[in-house]
Amino acid sequence: MSTTIDQDDAQWREKLSAEEFAVLREAGTERAWTGELLDEERAGLYTCKACDNELFVAGTKFDSGCGWPSFYESVNPEAVELLPDHSLGVERTEVRCAKCGSHLGHVFPDGLGTPTGDRYCMNSVALNFSAADEA
Repeated sequence: MSTTIDQDDAQWREKLSAEEFAVLREAGTERAWTGELLDEERAGLYTCKACDNELFVAGTKFDSGCGWPSFYESVNPEAVELLPDHSLGVERTEVRCAKCGSHLGHVFPDGLGTPTGDRYCMNSVALNFSAADEA
């Protein structure tokens, strides 16, 4: 899958805060339990902080107890790109925005009790949230 937005690091740095750049463009991770969207419970839509690509609907969010916002599926399969990640010496699946290639988090097959069995563990700093009643 190829991304449709191609910018260099300088352009991304102009658009993103230092923390957003570290997560979205350098595959960093925000500290657990610190993200502003962790406890968000309103109906609405989650989009990519870097490019506004629609990623998750609030109805797929669940409390996984992991310290990051968790979803059991993306808004559609084409919204995200799943890539093998061996960076910590274990096999994980990285989740990137399919539109701009930004790192969002990881997906794990441990979403017990969800319709898909998946847990998309996302960084709050990588997401925007628009409440349904504000649209």
